[in-house]
Amino acid sequence: MGKIFLNHLGGARVFSCASCETPLTNKTELISTRFTGATGRAFLFNRVVNLNYSDVQDRVMLTGRHMVRDVSCKNCDVKLGWIYEFATEDAQKYKEGRVILERALVTETDSFEDKILTPSFSNLSSSVAASAEIVNLS
Repeated sequence: MGKIFLNHLGGARVFSCASCETPLTNKTELISTRFTGATGRAFLFNRVVNLNYSDVQDRVMLTGRHMVRDVSCKNCDVKLGWIYEFATEDAQKYKEGRVILERALVTETDSFEDKILTPSFSNLSSSVAASAEIVNLS
């Protein structure tokens, strides 16, 4: 089949597949914890990575009719929830493009906050000067 390439969104709290620990999303992408799935509590996220998507299905849910796709882990293919493709009711449009992950199927763990390092101009200048001296020596 080939290599599976996985993404990682970073963040201080990470949600991962409970089956294989593949990272899926982080706490900053969490929109709501007030949803229910087949296994109980479910969370709505803005952005989730490392997913496979089923074909679109028409489902009638507690909040109305929606067009959804089931989502599964890209690494182990365990079903994790669904993504809302289309909502028929205007009040539910905010869900479109958002992903539901069922709480029983994911883990939440501490991670590390990525810090983007940018060189200061004083360090950059001295590095450039040192490089220039090395070039002049030869």
